[in-house]
Amino acid sequence: MSGRELSLSQARRIALAAQGFTDPIPSGRVDRRHLRRVIGRMKLLQLDSVPVVIRTQYLPPFSRLGRYEPSLLDRIAYRDDEWFEAWAHEASLLPVDDEPLLRWQKQRAEQGETWSNLVELARRESGYVADVLAQVKERPLTAGELTDPRRRQGEWWGSRSLGSIALDWLFRIGAVGIRRRGNFTKEFDLLERIVPANVLAQPTPSAEEAQRELVVRSGAALGVGLAGDLIDYYRLPLREGRHRLREVAEEGRLEPVAVEGWSEPAYMHPSARLPRSVEGLTVLSPFDPIVWNRPRAARLWGFEYRIEIYVPASKRVYGYYVLPVLSGEKLVARLDLKTDRSAGALSVLGAYAEPEVDHGPLAERLRPHLVELARFVGVDQVRYGSRGDLMAALRAGG
Repeated sequence: MSGRELSLSQARRIALAAQGFTDPIPSGRVDRRHLRRVIGRMKLLQLDSVPVVIRTQYLPPFSRLGRYEPSLLDRIAYRDDEWFEAWAHEASLLPVDDEPLLRWQKQRAEQGETWSNLVELARRESGYVADVLAQVKERPLTAGELTDPRRRQGEWWGSRSLGSIALDWLFRIGAVGIRRRGNFTKEFDLLERIVPANVLAQPTPSAEEAQRELVVRSGAALGVGLAGDLIDYYRLPLREGRHRLREVAEEGRLEPVAVEGWSEPAYMHPSARLPRSVEGLTVLSPFDPIVWNRPRAARLWGFEYRIEIYVPASKRVYGYYVLPVLSGEKLVARLDLKTDRSAGALSVLGAYAEPEVDHGPLAERLRPHLVELARFVGVDQVRYGSRGDLMAALRAGG
């Protein structure tokens, strides 16, 4: 493969520009236009229910826009139905216009090619599943609001009720969609009451057509990446994803490039921008596209990263819920953070600088940003702990 050659710095700047980190920060109040712009860059927001700092879907817009009202994101997604929940890069929010591109997944589920345990349940309990769907047709509801949730124990789904599993199956095949109530509770409704009729009426693309479009969108969102990076963005099947990538490259929809230090060929989106520099400093969600693909984060930034939630406390290196810190085009630190609502504080439990980062200047820039983050998550102060080589510099400023 021949093509343009990029330095590692150029690849970083292209990647950050593609994700919206060189777009202007709003000078006034962040409104829905700004959130739409973020989704337009990222293509999707990964969801996660763990609210250690704030639920993860709220952090990527903060990282790109600064402080905004999280309820605005909920309103756009779950009241105005501009976005919808789907299985993309894990559970994610996507624009409703993208719904046709994901139908192939639902068709495969319904045909029994994926989610075999759910298929088994749907076939064995077909009458019950039909009754659950009938109840959703009557009104949106949670699993606990089913007339017969059928709480079960000891089978493959553990403590989840049969009703919850049935709703999950109906979601996988596209019969129902999800909105969220308070405390991130799933409310199931017919997909046709969430996704507009004009979108649902669009022809269903073949799996190959949809996958090609998703690979190109991955390229637009990442700017530049290896085959595995592009395939992972929407979690496409690996073998099919590689075929689709070759096809779109032959069509000129992605450009083959070589990146300094990368042993495999890469691909760049034709509209990718190479800014002269990247400014600003921000924390990142553990599920931000900048770092969610751990091998890519190591390859682009030399940043070895893992979430240690499931690591025993005695074996954690950095902490329970660690957020990377982006400064300019580099990942320069990691912070173990927790929102302590009872104390009205954002607790910095650990602070660690990357090698060769000057602690003093970094701390000077981090302190006001952490104050902004505290206000964003709804508390009024920042408290510093004692762990990490960066903590002394952070505490030195008060």
